[in-house]
Amino acid sequence: MRNIFILLFTLISFITGCNTSSPNQSLSEIKHIIVIGVDGMSPDGIRNAATPIMHQMIKEGAVKWNVRTVLPSSSSPNWASMISGAGTEQHGVTDNDWERDDHSLPPVIMDDDGIFPTIFEVIHKNKPDANIGAVYNWEGFGRLFEKSAVNYDTTASNVDSTILLASGYIEKEKPLFCFIQMDNVDAAGHAYGHGSEEYYHAVSKADSLIGSILKSIRKAGIDKNTLVIVTADHGGKGYGHGGATPEEAEIAMIFNGKDVKEGYSIEQPVYTYDLAATIAFCLGIEPPYAWTGRPVKSAFDGFPEPANIWKGKKLIAAPLIFPKPDLYAEAGGLYIDTPAVVKMEPIADKSIIKYTLDGSEPDSNSMVYNTPFTLDTTAVVKAKSFDKNGNESLTSKAFFRVLKSNIQMGLHTSFYRGGNWKSIPDFSRLTPFKSWISPEFQLNREQILPLLNSDIFGVAFEGYIEIDNAGRYTFYTSSDDGSNLYIDGKKVVDNDGSHGVIGKSGDIDLKAGRHIIRIDYFNSLGGFWLDAFYKGPGVPREIIPANKLFLKSR
Repeated sequence: MRNIFILLFTLISFITGCNTSSPNQSLSEIKHIIVIGVDGMSPDGIRNAATPIMHQMIKEGAVKWNVRTVLPSSSSPNWASMISGAGTEQHGVTDNDWERDDHSLPPVIMDDDGIFPTIFEVIHKNKPDANIGAVYNWEGFGRLFEKSAVNYDTTASNVDSTILLASGYIEKEKPLFCFIQMDNVDAAGHAYGHGSEEYYHAVSKADSLIGSILKSIRKAGIDKNTLVIVTADHGGKGYGHGGATPEEAEIAMIFNGKDVKEGYSIEQPVYTYDLAATIAFCLGIEPPYAWTGRPVKSAFDGFPEPANIWKGKKLIAAPLIFPKPDLYAEAGGLYIDTPAVVKMEPIADKSIIKYTLDGSEPDSNSMVYNTPFTLDTTAVVKAKSFDKNGNESLTSKAFFRVLKSNIQMGLHTSFYRGGNWKSIPDFSRLTPFKSWISPEFQLNREQILPLLNSDIFGVAFEGYIEIDNAGRYTFYTSSDDGSNLYIDGKKVVDNDGSHGVIGKSGDIDLKAGRHIIRIDYFNSLGGFWLDAFYKGPGVPREIIPANKLFLKSR
């Protein structure tokens, strides 16, 4: 009987081994790995720009659309995480100011160069004869890896020269590993805004340059056994990044080439620090114990999704509500003497959209969107996509403010040219350069830009907010740089200081009726932004709408 059990166990083990991949199995046929990192390229950019090269790579390969970055969603922490196989807590590159000799958090381990070991050093230690290269547009990338580990290390001041150098290197040296970094998309995001026409044009240019790299791989005669990975360090919102929003902290990762599944959408969660672990796996190299990243094995033939992958509901792509968000502005808009037209569009395949108009969360019983419709009153529109498998998306929201012209409505607005301000000044001691009436708490760029004599300026808004129901209200400001919100002379929100777009909030009990509301704002350097929200009894969280703002108490 014992012999029978042994025979059965051996037979089962043999069959199992024939039908599954060993967890230690590598991809020995991959002889070259080229990583192309496009700084600031969001999934939205790939989807909405003219990107035939990347879309063909996705069609022929595997993609993960929502790879999560580390925080902050900035360049240095994420490039470091991608090549170090670990997060900021391990490698210590916590911000863009990090330098090897000037940082607050040391790495948990360090190599001979005094930094956390990267994929460059790991490959070099395991394959000392391998040709390894780094070609980068942003000079700061060069401080993140071990110079002693690479055969070719060069930077260029523009993206075209970067790709020209990388192409020549690939064709001549046929490297085992090369990391190429492009910076033009991030530059467009900062200059013109993520989602702008110029931003999408920069993504299209990056796509054509990726095509140039693919041509150089074919010209070198190594395309049959080369893995190409296209990815990014972060996305963006408005004119910047660094925050904890999906727009900033989600990127795409595209796998194409040798041993990659065709037309495959990766299910397992993927993080930026999984890139180095994936490269090591493909080359049959055991990663350092200190790395926390895991290889994205499911992108490759013969490797299923992880057996212990979470089997809960799958999160599908959220629908678009038009007018779409623009820079930091939320979807929707202000409509004076004209109805708002609400249009929606699904992103997830074979999904339907369900929506609400009162700010409540949509569910399976909510109204189904079929065609565009109009609104003649202010509304908070929320929408979700649902598929036939019961999966749903996150909620998309849009704030539509609809009102008729009324000389009693609006806010007294005063503009001040700035001095040596580090915070909001006392505007009561200053003389405004110009004054006007604004319908809402928003900065009109076309109105403000001609008034500037420097980046530093201030704006004070004051009027009355009408409260319909007594109770506790929460007010919010979201601003770049500082903003303070006052109700009846009491500071409710303190969002002062020089900073990028961040939000702060505060609570206050209010009686029904009109109350004095004021927001003081100042801009320190660079871009500027202001939004104001509130919520309370019978009021969902929404932009403080123009139809609730008045110039007088009655």
